[in-house]
Amino acid sequence: MGLTISASLLLLIIVFLLVRKAGLKVLHAIVCVLLGFYLASSNMAPTIDNFSNSIGEMINSLSF
Repeated sequence: MGLTISASLLLLIIVFLLVRKAGLKVLHAIVCVLLGFYLASSNMAPTIDNFSNSIGEMINSLSF
């Protein structure tokens, strides 16, 4: 759950910055959000979830 909230907050910040600074139009951002909702209810959702969890674990295991 913590990873989901952190990833959601990070993606929200990225989209906000893209809308403000990089010229992403609000309509494009809305389409991206709708795509996310449709992907979440599709058969690909478990695969996407496993992939994002794997990336999170990989980043967590990095040591500097």
